[in-house]
Amino acid sequence: MEDRRPCPEVGPRNPRINHRGPMDGELPPRARNQANNPPANNLRGGASQPGRHPRANNHPFPHRQREERFGAMGRNPHQGRRNQEGHTNDEPRGQRHGQENDNRRRNGNQEGRNRRPPPRSDENFQQWRTPQQKPAEQPQQVKKLGYKFLESLLQKDSSEVVITLATCSGLKELLSHSFMKSSLLELVCQVVRKACSSRMDRHSVLHVLGMLKNSKFLKVCLPAYVVGMITEPLPEVRNQYPEHISNIISLLQDLVSVFPASSVQETSMLISLLPASLNALRASGVNIKEETEKNLEKVQTIIEHLQEKRREGTLRVDTYTLVQPKAEDHVESYRTMPIYPTYNEVHLDERPFLRPNIISGKYDSTAVYLDTHFRLLREDFVRPLREGILELLQSFEDQGLRKRKFDDIRIYFDTRIITPMCSSTGIVYKVQFDTKPLKFVRWQNSKRLLYGSLVCMSKDNFETFLFATVSNREQEDLCRGIVQLSFNEQSQQLLADVQPSDSFLMVETTAYFEAYRHVLEGLQEVQEEDVPFQRNIVECNSDVREPRYLLMGGRYDFTPLIKNPSATWESLRNAKGLRCPSVNVLDPCQWPSKEALRLDDSQMEALQFALTRELAIIQGPPGTGKTYVGLKIVQALLTNEPVWQISVQKFPILVVCYTNHALDQFLEGIYKCQKTSIVRVGGRSNSEILKQFTLRELRNKREFRHNLPMHLRRAYMSIMTEMKESEQELHEGAQTLECTMRGVLQEQHLEKFISPQHWKSLMNGPNQDSEWVCFQHRKHSMMLEFLGLGVGSFTQSVASAAPENTAQAEREEEEEEGEEDGSLIEIAEEADLIQADRMIEEEEVVRPRRRKKEENGAVQELAKVLLAMRLDNYGPGTAAGQEQAAGEWETQRSQKKRMKKKVKVELRKLNTMTEAEASKIQDVWQLDLNSRWQLYRLWLQMYQADTRRKILNYERQYRTSAERMAELRLQEDLHILKDAQIVGMTTTGAAKYHQILQKVEPRIVIVEEAAEVLEAHTIATLSKACQHLILIGDHQQLRPSANVYDLAKNFNLEVSLFERLVKVNIPFVRLNYQHRMRPEIARLLTPHIYQDLENHPSVLKYEKIKGVSSNLFFVEHTFPEQEIQEGKSHQNQHEARFVVELCKYFLCQEYLPSQITILTTYTGQLFCLRKLMPAKTFAGVKVHVVDKYQGEENDIILLSLVRSNQEGKVGFLQISNRICVALSRAKKGMYCIGNMQMLAKVPLWSKIIHTLRENDQIGCALRLCCQNHPDTHTLVSKASDFQKVPEGGCSLPCEFRLGCGHVCTRACHPYDSSHKEFQCMKPCQKVICQDGHRCPLVCFQECQPCQVKVPKTILRCGHIQMVPCSVPESDFCCQEPCPKVLKCGHRCSHPCGEDCVWLCSEMVTVELRCGHRQQMECGHTGGLRHGLTGQCASKCGSTLDCGHPCPGSCHSCFEGRFHERCQQPCKRLLICSHQCQEPCTGECPPCQRPCQNRCVHSQCKKKCGELCTPCMEPCIWRCRHYQCTRLCSEPCNRPPCYVPCTKLLACGHPCIGLCGEPCPKKCRVCHQEEVTQIFFGSEDEPDARFVQLEDCSHIFEVQALDRYMNEQGDEVAIKLKVCPICQVPIRKNLRYGTSLKQCLEEIEVVKEKILGSAGEIAVSQERLMALLEGKNLLCQLLPEDFLKLKEKLAQKNLSVKDLGLVENYISFYDHLAGLYDSLKKVDVLEQKKVRTRLDQVHKWLAKKRLSFSSQELDDLQSEIQRLRYLVNLLTRCKMAEGKVRGSVAEEICTVRNILERTCKFTQKDAQLVQRKMEALKAILPCSGLGISEEERVQIVKAMGYPRGHWFKCPNGHIYVIGDCGGAMQRATCPECQEVIGGANHTLERSNRLASEMDGARHPAWSDTANNLMNYEELQRMM
Repeated sequence: MEDRRPCPEVGPRNPRINHRGPMDGELPPRARNQANNPPANNLRGGASQPGRHPRANNHPFPHRQREERFGAMGRNPHQGRRNQEGHTNDEPRGQRHGQENDNRRRNGNQEGRNRRPPPRSDENFQQWRTPQQKPAEQPQQVKKLGYKFLESLLQKDSSEVVITLATCSGLKELLSHSFMKSSLLELVCQVVRKACSSRMDRHSVLHVLGMLKNSKFLKVCLPAYVVGMITEPLPEVRNQYPEHISNIISLLQDLVSVFPASSVQETSMLISLLPASLNALRASGVNIKEETEKNLEKVQTIIEHLQEKRREGTLRVDTYTLVQPKAEDHVESYRTMPIYPTYNEVHLDERPFLRPNIISGKYDSTAVYLDTHFRLLREDFVRPLREGILELLQSFEDQGLRKRKFDDIRIYFDTRIITPMCSSTGIVYKVQFDTKPLKFVRWQNSKRLLYGSLVCMSKDNFETFLFATVSNREQEDLCRGIVQLSFNEQSQQLLADVQPSDSFLMVETTAYFEAYRHVLEGLQEVQEEDVPFQRNIVECNSDVREPRYLLMGGRYDFTPLIKNPSATWESLRNAKGLRCPSVNVLDPCQWPSKEALRLDDSQMEALQFALTRELAIIQGPPGTGKTYVGLKIVQALLTNEPVWQISVQKFPILVVCYTNHALDQFLEGIYKCQKTSIVRVGGRSNSEILKQFTLRELRNKREFRHNLPMHLRRAYMSIMTEMKESEQELHEGAQTLECTMRGVLQEQHLEKFISPQHWKSLMNGPNQDSEWVCFQHRKHSMMLEFLGLGVGSFTQSVASAAPENTAQAEREEEEEEGEEDGSLIEIAEEADLIQADRMIEEEEVVRPRRRKKEENGAVQELAKVLLAMRLDNYGPGTAAGQEQAAGEWETQRSQKKRMKKKVKVELRKLNTMTEAEASKIQDVWQLDLNSRWQLYRLWLQMYQADTRRKILNYERQYRTSAERMAELRLQEDLHILKDAQIVGMTTTGAAKYHQILQKVEPRIVIVEEAAEVLEAHTIATLSKACQHLILIGDHQQLRPSANVYDLAKNFNLEVSLFERLVKVNIPFVRLNYQHRMRPEIARLLTPHIYQDLENHPSVLKYEKIKGVSSNLFFVEHTFPEQEIQEGKSHQNQHEARFVVELCKYFLCQEYLPSQITILTTYTGQLFCLRKLMPAKTFAGVKVHVVDKYQGEENDIILLSLVRSNQEGKVGFLQISNRICVALSRAKKGMYCIGNMQMLAKVPLWSKIIHTLRENDQIGCALRLCCQNHPDTHTLVSKASDFQKVPEGGCSLPCEFRLGCGHVCTRACHPYDSSHKEFQCMKPCQKVICQDGHRCPLVCFQECQPCQVKVPKTILRCGHIQMVPCSVPESDFCCQEPCPKVLKCGHRCSHPCGEDCVWLCSEMVTVELRCGHRQQMECGHTGGLRHGLTGQCASKCGSTLDCGHPCPGSCHSCFEGRFHERCQQPCKRLLICSHQCQEPCTGECPPCQRPCQNRCVHSQCKKKCGELCTPCMEPCIWRCRHYQCTRLCSEPCNRPPCYVPCTKLLACGHPCIGLCGEPCPKKCRVCHQEEVTQIFFGSEDEPDARFVQLEDCSHIFEVQALDRYMNEQGDEVAIKLKVCPICQVPIRKNLRYGTSLKQCLEEIEVVKEKILGSAGEIAVSQERLMALLEGKNLLCQLLPEDFLKLKEKLAQKNLSVKDLGLVENYISFYDHLAGLYDSLKKVDVLEQKKVRTRLDQVHKWLAKKRLSFSSQELDDLQSEIQRLRYLVNLLTRCKMAEGKVRGSVAEEICTVRNILERTCKFTQKDAQLVQRKMEALKAILPCSGLGISEEERVQIVKAMGYPRGHWFKCPNGHIYVIGDCGGAMQRATCPECQEVIGGANHTLERSNRLASEMDGARHPAWSDTANNLMNYEELQRMM
């Protein structure tokens, strides 16, 4: 039944398998973007099944099989999910077929499952974590797809089918068969065709088609099947063939559409076979449908075209675009137009065909309507890019190009695509651009490179270009010129050949491209017949019908709208007696009154209109309550949900808002009456209430995860596994690429790419370079020397160069702005505001700082290995392991900066040497420096290309998986949205989710701020299922923003659907009563902007604004504006200062900061204002740009208009919509400042100014009125004028008489008029006592009791004291010395007024118990008399075993019993030649200093005592005559060279060294005395040759040193050879490498013996663990110590020394536990003393130590021996129970004195005690039986019974039971007449076992005794 097994979930795929043919992993463009691709619905056949939600118990795959599948990945994925989400996935327990087999496999995979790698945190994959497992670790089990499983897929939704197939490893296996039964083949075709019909899962479809394209199923099975049709004899089978042929044709059509290049060969062969089969079937009488033949012809036509292009050589990749059919008017169909600009558009300046948006009539058709808006919207983002690039191409020769400003685009020079990165959305690229031309950009507020902005990159003058969008923007990165880009599908094909060294020109257009893209794709996909409300929207029919759902009759219950709005409608509907009868909503007469609904006339009309028209337009001028009415509409709809939810499937209400703020406001209003089933899709929400309703939060809910369909869960696990595998490989390669641009690579990493000749030349160095000779011994990187960055060349270049102006350079570095002052108020950066509107919350990339730090750290570590010089750590050799000796190559700061700058410049240069030029070079050192860098860049490019090639496949795989994952996320979101009642979206969110909205099919759509939304955006939001559209907005306020002014004005692009419908006379309702502005302010809008806007009575009751003469005033001025350097913004400092001072003035009038808002028309002014507003004064005051404040209001608005120039340019201040918004935000007061003379040229402003002049509300100065002095007025026209009113009143003094009698010292101030908060700072001067003393405090401070000191007589003692005046004599403590004498005879040390001391503090000399005399306080001597011991501080004085004096004190050494460890340094010479640094111990531990062993390649970084890892690099000991061919760590296989060196030293004399050896620094001529100084004897010979030791720089005659190094000598010790002169160990000399390596090898052997082999340690570990487990007494009595020892033994990497320490601890703790246990045998009165001694041992034993010294072992053994004797003696004394008398008592007393002494228990003491204990044994039995030990042994032996036969009666009298030892009869004790014995082998309960007789632990007749015979204890007692 194997073929019936259902599709399993796949585990990790092998990422190297090519699944997609030549362009594996690359995704071709969507069908609509391929010019002549037929519409998708014609391409694919098969009816889509209605969506089903398969339940968990329908899933046929058993739980155990799923566990088995994931065994190979290291763990069960469901287990991982349980750990993360807190619950398991409930799986069905039925259908467990194959269970035994599953169990066997699970057992087999147990090992793999247990090998669980540590999880790694990743912000991209929050939901589904999978282990990082390499694909090669275990082969993945591939499950076969069975017939029944495929059959079951036909019953499911096409989306589920394609997701299941795409994640099923069995499909590929099934398609790989060369033979297949016809029935199965037909079923496969049917299932795959259905899968391909899914519209939402494009990438999964591509994945399935990719498997089909390269399969034997397509190449072998299908052709055989088609040919077999001709010879089929059975008529019933032949009649079924047409349907299967239709399926095959559909599949072929899909294949050639998606993979035109890679599938054309196989499909053409199959297509060529089909006509013959069709003809044969037709001839046999089978009916062939005309549609089938048409589809076949269509595919044949496409394939013929493709084959023709293939022959021409133009069909190379799967991104080829098919032929484009022209429309009747020869205009390209908008459905096939590419979204991105084309080559012709950029280069030929082709003017596209455009139609204007018709705003005064109807459209010809829906097709024209959609075409118009598609083209206008596309042109809006394409034109700035196209015209900008054309202008740029014409300006390439311009010298000032980098400084030039372009109107339409922003340019970034020398842009490099550094490295790919993995993100949750797919592959993004880290891109770096030149920041020099952008040094004045303020990135935190710049609109440059915002999320979603489109960039175009080219390196060949835009002959080819790449398109990308900004995927992540971090201010910190932007300052360094780094941004992350996501490239489109077509560009991804070209990225394969891009290197980090390729330089691009990057052009940015400011449009939010992502929103354009989603809307344009939506317009291409929507069918003409699916556009709702075509009668009104397209045909402009003014007859608007009622919603279709009301045709069935609709009765509404308006109760919730009438009652208290804070109460929820559910509670009201359940309340009795409150429910109003439902009304016919279409009959206005039945509606409740407007008063009952709390609405005015126009609001009532709007509510009725909205609920009864399928297309309702509500215009709401400022303050008229648009949102209020909108909430009433939603409340009515939710209350009466059954009216419009008339089908089984539920549909949510869709609410769309333009801004995040408006969406939050609207949804919060809804939440008051509907607390569940809300989903919010938009930018980051500032509402705490709504955060729980974001998609991200709802996805994470346990219930949602639990109810998610199983096929989605399996798909997630499968795809996530693939992504993690690819990411791991990609991450490593990407970091390498990034490092290549951070410095100069080590030469050994480039060796593969350097020709052998060049490599040899490079490594030999320059032949006759004196500088090289001088510096060669320093062993800096050869590549650095080659590039002029080495020591010699760099020092020389620095010396010859003119000194830099360091101060200037530092200033240049610090040119960038520092951090803003943190004490200023916070204003939202415009860049952040725009980004917040653009970015859907779910798209936010939150990379934790820790993760970012880890990634940077990983790159830094890699840079250390790869780079010879790093730009972030100047100086060569930092990564190559070349240490910089003290004083060597210490360059100045300016030199380092110069070097860094040089490398940066060279790395970014573009010119490289060609391979042909490089091949002609013989000696690379003969090149000039410029040519050397060109050659290096050639090598570097080859290295980068190789790295890029290695990770390319992983990159494609990750991208493919991420795209499929994104589709799964949409499926997940679809489930969430379908279950909601309210879906709230921003227009950006609606654009992104347009595809889902078509599936969700909301019946009711409400668009808030509809007049600000482009018409195309609104249309893309609507689905064909929409029956009710409500548009709320105001087209006379802000309009939609278009990028291109020409399109906005001349093509009416800025006219929203809202405004257009109003203009074509579609019925609408306007709200006429404004509830916001006082009449004076509203007068500015009516009639200039609104004809008849009436004031609601509530606005007539506003109080006047305090401190000014007018509630509305415009201040005129002519101070000029300033232009902001970056961007097109402006600022006006005069206005900014005035507005800030005016704001401060209003704060002084006791207005709250939250009541004041400052508005400005330009963002440049925003930050000019911020610099003037410290948070201490202005915290809480809002500062906004007008455009971002629509829909908001405040009591007082201060408006800065900014524009003021001689040219009269007013910018967008001439736009009536913006004027409307700016003038309509204030409720009670508005104050504006601007150049009114200039603005008066604008007609609307002219009318407004005229109105202002009529009412005397405009002028050059604002009149301030003092609240305290109403007749005092102050005119202010500039900021400095406010100095006349420093406290917000006037210039007069306050003169208010305070409660203290003083006068207020401030100037007139309106705040704190009653002066309750004022603090008088004058001296107090109040009389505060009877003596006339005055208060010394400041007036506002509360007076304190008088503190003046006066003489007073203390009554208790009669002393005269200086006492504070306010303190009575009786309360004062006399400070005279106390005259009393204490009991000890000393005077009391306390003052007279205090009680005498309890403990005398006089120091006296006392003798302690240890015999030492010591000074201590008299009061503490009493303890000594009562037996307490003092802490003796006398030096111990003992000499330790090592011979050094003990460093401890008498107390710390426990009076000589446990000595402190010796602290003297050991200084013994270790095997590594270091001195031992540890304190003196008997045995030196392994050396803990850094290992000094190194070679030319690397240095050992371990501790010296650890085993060194041998270097596996090739040995570099070579010269012209010999070369070593072994590894660096192996003995060399070449002889030393004795040919003299031919080089010249820096002084010009010949070198005295040998060929291939480092040249000695000394010269035979210049340093004759030093060179010829006799040491070995042959130094003065004229032809003597010398070797210089690198470790100490001493030079020696070579033959003598050869003998010294190679002689074995008589020494037995293993150690390094040392310099004969200075005794420094020789480690680094290549000539004597063989001798050194041999010695090092011997040292390693010794180290291994010291550390122990892993096998020995493991055996010892197991032995000690077993030993410890057997110590039951230790476990019971010292559990903490037991656990510590157990944990220590469980550790890894333990050494032999560690195990020795543990073994000692086990032994000592076991002895200690035995002694603790023995205390119960000791008399209770004696136990405390002994326990104290035991606790002291325990405390000392618990000290931290690496090992026990011999002294410690000796001390410990002595003390334990003493305590064992003591316990034994006390036990015997207890047993004797007062029978001890006379000489025996004296003997016991003598022994006790020895044992209880505090000094050390010596060997002599031990011998004496042992003798005396032997004598006492006979007298003092240990058993307590009243007999001696010998007598007890004799009795037991005489009776001859085994253990367990001795018992005792309740009173302790001993008796024995014979035979088996089990009691069979009862008797009476002869001593006490108690019952003894028992019956039926059962002892009487009152009787007990007498273990003291024979040591038995159990009775002889018992289960335990029968199974456990413990002879060991018996033998010990015998």
